[in-house]
Amino acid sequence: MSERHPIIAITGSSGAGTSTVTRTFSNIFRREGVKAAIIEGDSFHRYDRKEMKARGAEAEKAGNGHFSHFSAENNLFGEIENLFKTYGETGQGKSRKYLHNAEEAEPYKQEPGTFTPWEDLPADTDMLFYEGLHGAVVTPEHNIAQHPDLRVGVVPGGKMELAMQLIFTPFVWRMMERKKRALGLA
Repeated sequence: MSERHPIIAITGSSGAGTSTVTRTFSNIFRREGVKAAIIEGDSFHRYDRKEMKARGAEAEKAGNGHFSHFSAENNLFGEIENLFKTYGETGQGKSRKYLHNAEEAEPYKQEPGTFTPWEDLPADTDMLFYEGLHGAVVTPEHNIAQHPDLRVGVVPGGKMELAMQLIFTPFVWRMMERKKRALGLA
């Protein structure tokens, strides 16, 4: 956890509503003038779409019924943990993008289902915002959950946008005030 470089991690599986929560936070950030580095958890999968499909077929053929995007062997938990740790300490880090479809892939001149190269996060961000499956993972090897200042687990449910605005806006205010105090700006 970091007062100077706060981290918010939104976790939940596909269809749970993490994109809705991310849109809500993006609106809060825009309205409050908060510059956030927004990271998608899909960018920390170990394999691109073609390789994941091939490995899934191999696993099924071998009788492995537990092969999935959730598992440690198919994700880069060490890289997520390092990003969170480094960002919390320095406000810097590296990430990449997973290109889900042709529209996302076109500007990079890549195929959908591939990753962009690793790049530095934008400079001078106010906080890191992670949305994905593994923002609060703890395994014997990794403790990603220790780094975020706010962890939100999302499960499928009803419309919550107004409630999220009312709950999360004051939290963002408090995080920014703590950051200003830590930097001697308040």
